[in-house]
Amino acid sequence: MPHSGGGRPLLHLDHAAVDALLPWEALTDALGEMFRTGCEAPLRHAHAWQEDRARNTLLLMPAWQAGRYTGVKIVHVAPGHAPAVHAAYLLSDAASGAPLALLDGGALTDRRTAAASVLAARYLARPESRRLMLLGSGKVAHALAQAYRTAFPIESISVWSREAANAERLAARLRAEGHPAQAVADPDPAEADIISSATLSHAPLIPGATVRPGTHVDLVGAFRADMRESDAALLARATLVVDTRAGALAEAGDVVQAIAEGAFGPEHVAAELADLCRGVHPGRRDPGEVTVFKSVGWAGEDLAAAIQAYEGSLAEAGRE
Repeated sequence: MPHSGGGRPLLHLDHAAVDALLPWEALTDALGEMFRTGCEAPLRHAHAWQEDRARNTLLLMPAWQAGRYTGVKIVHVAPGHAPAVHAAYLLSDAASGAPLALLDGGALTDRRTAAASVLAARYLARPESRRLMLLGSGKVAHALAQAYRTAFPIESISVWSREAANAERLAARLRAEGHPAQAVADPDPAEADIISSATLSHAPLIPGATVRPGTHVDLVGAFRADMRESDAALLARATLVVDTRAGALAEAGDVVQAIAEGAFGPEHVAAELADLCRGVHPGRRDPGEVTVFKSVGWAGEDLAAAIQAYEGSLAEAGRE
């Protein structure tokens, strides 16, 4: 439960602390509980402007549970820079408004994003999935590899990036951590059980015709309506699940553009993640089914992760 302040200094949790306080299985379970119980989370505010030759974006993502906590994440996305994303998260007491903790928003985002993908994959991917393909080589891709390895018997990870050196770098880092990763020059979707894409692509990377039956596709990037990582053919042949309908139909370029092209209508979205967590939709129903999870990010995920990190930190302090 939240602490009302009472003179307690604002807790600062840096990147290392957030990572340590959010182990994958516990975080995935916490997100599942948040999707089941719900919270107030308005569609995020998005503001964009031209910066040099790139379009930068400012995202504001509030969420709250009355009587418990409120939180807001502030995110800057600058595609022309590396890293491209910077974020901070403020957790407060819902009753008094007293600020409780300031968390590294980058670590929080990376981990909750990967955990949400794995949460969806619990329902949508075949449990025996052994071959993971990663498209992208940034921090989220790194987190996805770690998270999937805790939930599935992954025996091989192929890593692709437009910049071959970046793919090699991530694969080497994953190998150093004990993961069976290799960089690939030309990704072949037919060789994967799970394809997870975390890029800022504006053009499809995954043609639907190349995905074999039984594959689960996890579309993490392309968080704006003008971005996409898949073609309409992939979504049209798949059981399509989104993190939230409101977010996906407003911002998910893969979905929005496919609808605009006439491939299908909004009713093609079979479920949102809460439907899976609440048992409203069964998830995968057939071993040969192609499934797709498209996420753009839900503020409730950030709130769940921030609460877990904050309460975990207090519990650790109490044991000292």
